[in-house]
Amino acid sequence: MDHYSFVQDEYMTQEEEWDRDLLLDPAWEKQQRKTFTAWCNSHLRKAGTQIENIEEDFRNGLKLMLLLEVISGERLPKPDRGKMRFHKIANVNKALDYIASKGVKLVSIGAEEIVDGNVKMTLGMIWTIILRFAIQDISVEETSAKEGLLLWCQRKTAPYRNVNIQNFHLSWKDGLGLCALIHRHRPDLIDYSKLNKDDPIGNINLAMEIAEKHLDIPKMLDAEDIVNTPKPDERAIMTYVSCFYHAFAGAEQVLIDCPFRLLTIPWLENRTPEKTMQAMQQKLEDFRDYRRLHKPPKVQEKCQLEINFNTLQTKLRISNRPAFMPSEGKMVSDIAGAWQRLEQAEKGYEEWLLNEIRRLERLEHLAEKFRQKASTHEQWAYGKEQILLQKDYESATLTEVRAMLRKHEAFESDLAAHQDRVEQIAAIAQELNELDYHDAASVNDRCQKICDQWDSLGTLTQKRREALERTEKLLETIDQLHLEFAKRAAPFNNWMEGAMEDLQDMFIVHSIEEIQSLISAHDQFKATLPEADGERQAILSIQNEVEKVIQSYSMRISASNPYSTVTVEEIRSKWEKVKQLVPQRDQSLQEELARQHANERLRRQFAAQANVIGPWIQTKMEEIARSSIEMTGPLEDQMNQLKQYEQNIINYKHNIDKLEGDHQLIQEALVFDNKHTNYTMEHIRVGWELLLTTIARTINEVETQILTRDAKGITQEQMNDFRASFNHFDRRKNGLMDHDDFRACLISMGYDLGEAEFARIMSLVDPNGQGTVTFQSFIDFMSRETADTDTADQVMASFKILASDKPYILADELRRELPPEQAQYCIKRMPQYTGPGSVPGALDYTSFSSALYGESDL
Repeated sequence: MDHYSFVQDEYMTQEEEWDRDLLLDPAWEKQQRKTFTAWCNSHLRKAGTQIENIEEDFRNGLKLMLLLEVISGERLPKPDRGKMRFHKIANVNKALDYIASKGVKLVSIGAEEIVDGNVKMTLGMIWTIILRFAIQDISVEETSAKEGLLLWCQRKTAPYRNVNIQNFHLSWKDGLGLCALIHRHRPDLIDYSKLNKDDPIGNINLAMEIAEKHLDIPKMLDAEDIVNTPKPDERAIMTYVSCFYHAFAGAEQVLIDCPFRLLTIPWLENRTPEKTMQAMQQKLEDFRDYRRLHKPPKVQEKCQLEINFNTLQTKLRISNRPAFMPSEGKMVSDIAGAWQRLEQAEKGYEEWLLNEIRRLERLEHLAEKFRQKASTHEQWAYGKEQILLQKDYESATLTEVRAMLRKHEAFESDLAAHQDRVEQIAAIAQELNELDYHDAASVNDRCQKICDQWDSLGTLTQKRREALERTEKLLETIDQLHLEFAKRAAPFNNWMEGAMEDLQDMFIVHSIEEIQSLISAHDQFKATLPEADGERQAILSIQNEVEKVIQSYSMRISASNPYSTVTVEEIRSKWEKVKQLVPQRDQSLQEELARQHANERLRRQFAAQANVIGPWIQTKMEEIARSSIEMTGPLEDQMNQLKQYEQNIINYKHNIDKLEGDHQLIQEALVFDNKHTNYTMEHIRVGWELLLTTIARTINEVETQILTRDAKGITQEQMNDFRASFNHFDRRKNGLMDHDDFRACLISMGYDLGEAEFARIMSLVDPNGQGTVTFQSFIDFMSRETADTDTADQVMASFKILASDKPYILADELRRELPPEQAQYCIKRMPQYTGPGSVPGALDYTSFSSALYGESDL
């Protein structure tokens, strides 16, 4: 309780002194600026940031709160991220409240002065923080704070010549005090014997350079300021010296320079975090190398040291000599304590490494999450401010303004939906700051830009809505007239376009009735023109009313109708076009009527001839077909009769030529149908050519029959029989027999046919596979049948067909293709086939045929 009262009194004394001496000495103020700035940065760098101007950089309270978090190891309330003055005051108040919560009474230091950049208030606040967190906890021989720090300095520098520490201003001007503190704890860093009291600047600079390089104590003062100032600033000196206390008497290890000391590992106390996971993992690997490679020899050295000490004490005791008493800090217990502190440092360092790795993993995840969300938001927000600043509604129509309002409402909904994302971005940024993310500054800047832009979007969104609603009301006054015009102009315009299309339509008619129907429809259309003209005038009067309203109110908008693309000029021009097209349509219809009358005359003229020629050709075809079937008597008489038919047909050619001439006239008139006849010129041509072909073919057949008869010695009676049989089985009476007709004919003449035998005969009479048998082929076949008998080659050819071209035949194939008696006859008498490709049961039909009919001619 007494100690707390002492601290309170100390703070009160400091604050009272500050209030009484508001006008600082300029030299002191300069020293305090530099010292306090360096002291703050020595802690802020652990969070990856620093300050440049002490009264400016603490104005928003953010770095002030961060400084308190770093030096205290505790979390302060979440800072406000806004840039307004009340945001800054709130942050500074949070920092001051935290200082007050640590038992410090702040006098005459308010958040407003810090926010306004009052340098004296800012320096006073930082000094209060230094007292509380860097000096208050110093305790030496029942003294604490300032007195404890002064006593510690006196104890450590007592053995050194020319050093007499009595205060924190004049006692340090020659620099020997600082050098003595360093030499006392790290004699390996400085050679005190070579120092010169008359070179204070050199001494101070040497001490500060060694402290900065080896002890991680930043340079907080300028040697010239200390030496050239009659009385250096006490607060600046005390702040700087306190760093030596914390470096040597606190967490830093001591180098024991005698044979009984151990070399400690200063980097175990280095808690400077790395920025990347790879660097921290390398530190962990270095630490494991130290444990595995460097520490084991030191363990042996420590054990040997204890053995040597015990051996020495034993020998001294046996010799009745006084025990050896090492100097301060060199006792075995000191070494054991140092070793214990080393192991504690190792444990703490390893825990710190693992925690840092976990923190960096978390930081990397959060940073990537922040970047993704920020990028997504920035992409969404890109260009939104420019869109909201547009004044496109000033020249827009009512429909466009309403569309803009609907679009703006959708944007407002979208904006509200993105509120959660912005809050998430801010929360992630806050967590990154709390976890001491190395690039927290850029994260904060990016987050601040997003928040600022978000506020701007909200303001611009409200302003644009107000402007759009105001513009909408101004445009509604003329909207009804535009709407009425559009409702009446659109159907009337469609009517005119349809009328122009109909009046210009390229009609195609093929009869008088069709053109008369078009003329009637045109007359009905002309009867509607007066009513249409009245509608036109009514529509034009609506547009005139719109223009009067615009002129009366001096409105700066276009008279164009947003509901219709039809203009007054378009209506006028189309109406004039309709009036021009009506008489032109009249003339075109009358000209087409006259043309259709001329075409009708051509149709009747063609039909009269075609209706005669067509039946004549059909009759002649029937007569020729009938004569080829029914003619009897000598072939020479039949030939003469057919020649006479041919001459009559040739003499009829002039009628065909005349009909061709009439057809030419019809084609030139583009007449494509003729209801007066079923005959077309194509029908007549085909019939005529078929007639000529038929008479020529019939004559040729008779000539061939004559040649066959004479060559084969067939009598006229045989020819008549052949003709009678052929005509009987020619079911279609077209001079051809199909396969079924031919098979029936052969059966009627006593042929017992299997499939193979019939296939052989068909290959003779229908070698091209047409599927029909002509009379000439029939005669050739019958002449061969009556003149010849079967040969071995014919029999072998038949068997080959049955055997599907194999050199042998199977019994099953014979039973399938021949009558039972014939099949059984062949199976009994055919020898076994032993040639190439033989299979079980193969029969040699070649040997059988040769034996049955004699040797083949082949």
